[in-house]
Amino acid sequence: MGEQPIFSTRAHVFQIDPSTKKNWVPTSKHAVTVSYFFDSTRNVYRIISLDGSKAIINSTITPNMTFTKTSQKFGQWADSRANTVYGLGFSSESHLVKFADKFAEFKEAARLAKEKSQEKMELTSTPSQGGAGKRNVLSVNKATKNKESAPGDLQSPLTPEGVNGTDDERVTPETPQPPEARAEPSQNALPFSHSSSSINKHWEAELAALKGNNAKLTAALLESTANVKQWKQQLAAYQEEAERLHKRVTELECVSGQTTVIKSQKTELNQTIEELELALRAKEEELERLKAEVESANEFRTQKDSLTQKLLDTESRNDTLEARLGDLEQRLESIQLERETFRKSLRSLLELLDGKIFELTELRDTLAKLIEGS
Repeated sequence: MGEQPIFSTRAHVFQIDPSTKKNWVPTSKHAVTVSYFFDSTRNVYRIISLDGSKAIINSTITPNMTFTKTSQKFGQWADSRANTVYGLGFSSESHLVKFADKFAEFKEAARLAKEKSQEKMELTSTPSQGGAGKRNVLSVNKATKNKESAPGDLQSPLTPEGVNGTDDERVTPETPQPPEARAEPSQNALPFSHSSSSINKHWEAELAALKGNNAKLTAALLESTANVKQWKQQLAAYQEEAERLHKRVTELECVSGQTTVIKSQKTELNQTIEELELALRAKEEELERLKAEVESANEFRTQKDSLTQKLLDTESRNDTLEARLGDLEQRLESIQLERETFRKSLRSLLELLDGKIFELTELRDTLAKLIEGS
């Protein structure tokens, strides 16, 4: 609880490829929050970034670290403890400059804190050690400095070009070309398949978003439950303290010949009671807020279940429509075959009629000749 954020910005996060030590590997699909934290208990500064619930940066700033600007919108630093090199792509040069200035500021603060801790170690060394003790401290300091100077060798010599923090211009690794498109479906099946796939994608996207919200709310609910238990214990302690103070006030009021000191103690006790009552009210309000969050989490779960059921219904309807489409295609093929058979019958009938007409024509000509001859 002693660690507090002191500066935050948004950037795309990269790490050096551990196998090649030359290529950048993106660790976030979009721009995420990158924050400086100060741990007052350990007196150290850290750079932390979360992508959902996953920590993609957890780097403690040491005096020997160096933040290098490799382009107008990209910077990097090496962390020997994590055995990696981190890279950040910003949306503008001003964001990069601010982050670099804060890095230098907190690096200097870490150096001063380290020097103070070393001075305390030297002052607390026993006098009997004499010059040998001082030499041991100096040798330890030199060894520590040599150990911390090692991360500088891990920095990548490459300068990623065109890297920034915008969603449209972020650097991503090379991806293989998509395969050739499959043959288009028939004109009757194309509109249906397109509409069913779009419906499925829509419900899947909503279901994925609800799953993410459900996970976040579940984590918040667990944390809130732990806080509620702690607050209940504090509430019981406050109530016991209030009862004890009330009894003390009653005893002091029963004492005859109250002096000015007793009156001042009574006033102080009354003020303490009022402060405790205010604290109790604040805790009760916090409990109400947590109950509301739990109810909202339950509502999200209900929505998730209903959307899951809708998705299942849509898939069943999709299967039914696909079956109907197959039946219609079979019927269409049978109708086309019948039409082709009918056409062949008509052609044969026409040929037969042509032959009959030709025979009738010859018969007419013959009859006409006979009539003329008679």
